Amino acid sequence: MEEQMSNEGSNVSSTSNNEEELLDEEFWPLSGKPFFTVILAKSHVHPINRLVLPAKILPLLPSLVVPVVLTNRGKKWDMFYDGTNDNNKRFDSSWRTFANENNLKIGDACVFELEESSTRILVFRVQILRGDIPSELLPRIIGESSASPIVIK
Repeated sequence: MEEQMSNEGSNVSSTSNNEEELLDEEFWPLSGKPFFTVILAKSHVHPINRLVLPAKILPLLPSLVVPVVLTNRGKKWDMFYDGTNDNNKRFDSSWRTFANENNLKIGDACVFELEESSTRILVFRVQILRGDIPSELLPRIIGESSASPIVIK
C-alpha cells in the first residue's frame, strides 16, 4: 500500500483525476484483484452486527488479528480482522459503524475487493449494492445465518 501523505495547505494530489473520480463512484468495474460478496442477513446489520468472512477469501488472509481499512466512495473505516479462530474469521465490532454509516439493510449486497493483504494490514474496497426488499416482506425474512438464508422466489 502506498503511504498516505498529507498535502495540507497544498494543492498537490497523490492521485490522478481519474483515480479520484473512481474513488467517489458508487459502482465501478472490478480490477481483477481477489474479491468476495456478501448478501446481508439479519446478523450482519441488526443487534449482532457480525461479519464472518467466507471461506473463499480466507487463504489470502493472515491467521492473525490485523488492522483492516474498508473504503467506499472516498471514505475510510478502520477496524480489525480476527483470523485466529479457524471457524469464525471475522471483522470486529467496528463493522457495526460501517454498516450503520452506510445505512446497510437486510438484502443489500457488499462486494469486498482485496486491495492489500499482509500481516500488518488488510485493505478492502467495498461496493454496496442495494437490495431494496419490499418492506411488507421483511417480517417474513429470517436470514439470521447461512443455515436460514434469504430466499427470493
